Amino acid sequence: MKPAPERRLVPLWAVFLAIFFAVVLAHWPLLRLPYYWDEAGYYIPAAYDFFRSGSLIPFSTLSNAHPPVPSIYLAGVWKIFGFSPLVTRVAMSLVASLTLTATWELALLTTGRQSIAVASVALTAIYPVFFAQSSLAHADLFSAAATLWAIVFLLKAESRLWLVVVCFSLAALSKETAIVTPLALAIWEAWLGIRSRAPKHFVRAALLCLPVLPLALWYLYHWHRTGFFFGNPEYLRYNATATLTPLRVLVAFAHRVLHITAHMNLFVPVLLMFACMLLPPLKEEDGTVRPRIAPEDQALFYVVILANLIFFSILGGALLTRYLLPLYPLVILLCVNTFRRRFRQWPALVALSAAGFVAGLFVNPPYRFAPEDNLAYRDVIRLHQSAIAQILEHYPHSIVLTAWPVTDELSKPELGYVEQPIPVAAIDNFSFSQIQKAAQLTQPYTAGLIFSTKYDPPHLPFSLGRRNEALDTRFFDFHHDLAPGTIARLLDGVVTWQEQRKGQWAAVLHFDRPQEAKLLYR
Repeated sequence: MKPAPERRLVPLWAVFLAIFFAVVLAHWPLLRLPYYWDEAGYYIPAAYDFFRSGSLIPFSTLSNAHPPVPSIYLAGVWKIFGFSPLVTRVAMSLVASLTLTATWELALLTTGRQSIAVASVALTAIYPVFFAQSSLAHADLFSAAATLWAIVFLLKAESRLWLVVVCFSLAALSKETAIVTPLALAIWEAWLGIRSRAPKHFVRAALLCLPVLPLALWYLYHWHRTGFFFGNPEYLRYNATATLTPLRVLVAFAHRVLHITAHMNLFVPVLLMFACMLLPPLKEEDGTVRPRIAPEDQALFYVVILANLIFFSILGGALLTRYLLPLYPLVILLCVNTFRRRFRQWPALVALSAAGFVAGLFVNPPYRFAPEDNLAYRDVIRLHQSAIAQILEHYPHSIVLTAWPVTDELSKPELGYVEQPIPVAAIDNFSFSQIQKAAQLTQPYTAGLIFSTKYDPPHLPFSLGRRNEALDTRFFDFHHDLAPGTIARLLDGVVTWQEQRKGQWAAVLHFDRPQEAKLLYR
């Protein structure tokens, strides 16, 4: 039985406005930052192409067959308010606010308590992965918002099922991988129908399959325009065909379990939840036992969580935590409700979890992670801005040796780093093999902008040894970047500027003459 809901003190629109104001205020120092990593590499160019030409298929970057909702939304906002990082990031903060409003509604539906809704929204908002993604122009935030609203409508009356279909369709047309959630829930409903022989479950299962249709139409359109169903062949190989080995799936699943239970101090509320489960349930003032989230609602949460963990262990070349963005509010809600149900001073546990999340925003973990998982991405942007300023001041007419995403930052003024394009000589990263390649390039580069392409803490207490590093290299594109001085020596250059920020670095190199082709040896 579901708990009886409390009388709502404020309407839902007021909750949304309050959340939006808080999100924008909390992100204010970040809203003018130029575009970062995958924003610069795909999402902003794709949206900018649609903004300029009306083409849903990007032409200034390789098409990955990502669906068009993010591009349409951003282009529409730019049309009204102008093209700038500030406009983009405020627009993404609005999407984040919709996601948090769905979390609020989900907490009320499953627990009936506004205090739990407030705590769940607050913890989700400051959880480092969600906070960092709340102003970044990635498709995953769109799919998270639509997915959570679909779950909200699924838990409401049967008359809302058409809204479930609409929201799941929007989720899939924002990020194709979001289709896993309605399909997993369709299988679950079909199983419930087999067990109970109730026709309504089969109807729900059929409706939950409908979001496949608009996604299929998008892929047909993409094939018609490009000749490829699922994006360029290299993208498909990296994210699908190259990931389908049993060992890789098992290793990825272990990573995914850690992402949803421990990453960025999520272990604080999760461990506190398990500790609380050792205590007996408390009683309300009227003598009734404080309710748990209804078993059928918990089962729905677990189906969504497990399906996504398995799916993103099989597909996706990079183990980015933003792929799991719809799951974090569910985990946090389960934790908070357990706190209240079993521990009388439960707000103290919420405060302890919040302290862990705030610390995770500013303090990098003692293991390798993607800088976009906390405010480390800001440090990357600042380093790149400083290095590019050195290039513009001292080597404005040089061909610059560098790697992605700086290749795009230098050559595409719309990304916010330069006013005029600067020619580049591109390599993949700054590992030894790629520096060998750089030595053989025929392009006459006279400057280099090198940087840490992976966060690699200097002291790694949680390294699992050479075996683990070999697996990360084999399956997840791990590599060691050479130090700036080493690169300078190998390419007969000099380091003219370098800077570090919390384990990440950037440097500018100068070469007196065009590099002649040569072969490097260890």
